[in-house]
Amino acid sequence: MVPSLVFGDQHWSRPELALLAERISRSLNALGVGEGDTVAVMLRNSPSYVATVIACKRAGVYLVSLNWHFKAGEVRFLLEDSGAQVLVVHEDLVEPIRAGVPAGVALLVAPLHEDAEGVATQEWPAPGQQGEPLPDSPRVPFNSVVYTSGTTGRPKGVRRLPVAPEARARVDAEAAQVAKTVYGTTPESVALLSAPMYHSATMSFASHACAVGATLVLEPGFDAERTLQLIEQHRVTHAYLVPTMYQRLLALPSQVRAKYDIRSLVQVSSTGSPCARGLKQRMIDWLGPVVTEAYGSSEAGYTTFITAGEWLAKPGSAGRALGSAQLAIVGEGGEELPPGEIGLIYVRQPAMPDFTYIGREEDRRGISRDGLVTLGDMGFIDEDGYLFICDRKSDMVISGGVNIYPAEIEACILAMDEVGDVAVFGIPDAEFGEALAAAVQLKPGRTLDAATIGQRLREKIANYKIPRTITFHDALPREDTGKIFKRLLREPYWAGADRRI
Repeated sequence: MVPSLVFGDQHWSRPELALLAERISRSLNALGVGEGDTVAVMLRNSPSYVATVIACKRAGVYLVSLNWHFKAGEVRFLLEDSGAQVLVVHEDLVEPIRAGVPAGVALLVAPLHEDAEGVATQEWPAPGQQGEPLPDSPRVPFNSVVYTSGTTGRPKGVRRLPVAPEARARVDAEAAQVAKTVYGTTPESVALLSAPMYHSATMSFASHACAVGATLVLEPGFDAERTLQLIEQHRVTHAYLVPTMYQRLLALPSQVRAKYDIRSLVQVSSTGSPCARGLKQRMIDWLGPVVTEAYGSSEAGYTTFITAGEWLAKPGSAGRALGSAQLAIVGEGGEELPPGEIGLIYVRQPAMPDFTYIGREEDRRGISRDGLVTLGDMGFIDEDGYLFICDRKSDMVISGGVNIYPAEIEACILAMDEVGDVAVFGIPDAEFGEALAAAVQLKPGRTLDAATIGQRLREKIANYKIPRTITFHDALPREDTGKIFKRLLREPYWAGADRRI
């Protein structure tokens, strides 16, 4: 299926978007891409992004989404690690990252401004780049390679494994049912997405809208009042929002929120990051029972789901097992814990094919237990089967729905000659859920200020990875093993908060 698309003031019919997808498919084929190969995408939200997703999904081509804020070094790692053969990239992003494009990776350059008329006149992709369309017979049902955060300083590429032919129909049916529950979209739906498509959750939302042939209202970025305008104008039925967007919507004056008729909303999905209880309560009070939430990961997919009504009965819960998902809470000794006891959360979603970490089989084995996997979250299951997430065992920070791994940032700060030691961790933030903080220990006799650290980091990493709070310490607290005791650094910031992540 192909959706109809609204992008800004442009309206793309299904045939127009299908034509663009076919042209991109032909271009990828001409560049040597085939089923099972990998294509990277570094695009802003745009018709080209949606069409590239459709082209790759139809042909069973793995697609790697790159954050368009990334610098050359970050791009190089992802292209090399994923084995991408082609990078589809907006024209203004090419020069800043050109040094990071490995030899042998072809560029398919998309124009900044694109419209259905341009497709009809064959302006993009260029006619000389086109071959035959890629075959439409994929064996890979979930074709996104998602890079997920970890504690090693480098993200890990999650690649789905092919499904056995005899299991394909079952997996497809279960996956479609999971997506239908989490997102709710049908062919008659009007789905609004203004978060960047390079996030795994937003990519999943857009892909499901494409798969069912809904109308997708895609925005270049999020603006609170414009969101309300779009809901009223297009009679939006389904929307993907994250807690940061909740904050900005609720920050609008009450008279502004009251101006717009948003009663068309049927379901608001939030899956990207934890939501504070008070914030979610205010959204339900405003929007009513349409607010839903799902808990999942790039590795395991969505494993729990909760409606607004259930959440009001179980405040703070992430929901019950979704579909045939399995949940287990495991203690430090490896034993499965009874209801109410906090331990490490292990999950499995049979609707998702098994996965591997690209080139990191030991890491993949390390998170497994009896066919289930853990991503380091701590929590408990109550007597009614509802999951509550209490904390993260890992140091990963989720800011505005974006996973950030401190080890990479710490490595950049440690490379500064004045720095003797550093710890980067998450602290509460009213708008983004979490913000980054850095505790820095300078070498004896050296001086350095926070502004200089920030300036140097901007030359190396994306701006959203730069700590907002930088403090200086004579010595950082350490465990007996020598590891920095980050909990002691985090606790003062989280004191009094109604959540721990």
